[in-house]
Amino acid sequence: MTKYATISVPVDVKKVLEKAKGDAEWGEFILRLYTEAQRLKGRRAFEELIKTLSEDDLEAIVESSREFRERFTFR
Repeated sequence: MTKYATISVPVDVKKVLEKAKGDAEWGEFILRLYTEAQRLKGRRAFEELIKTLSEDDLEAIVESSREFRERFTFR
């Protein structure tokens, strides 16, 4: 049996969220929002990392990754 909890939010926020969720269940909708927020957060961090690395840094990372995959074996 699934347990449920109540989350208090201002009425105007709930109206906006209800409109956005459509026919989806609240749990499904909130998990989808969370997943998308995490994905965007990761993408933003990756883009910031790319901005800070030089072309030589990126090439060195690619080469290091390639060498690691070639040498990696299970024992």
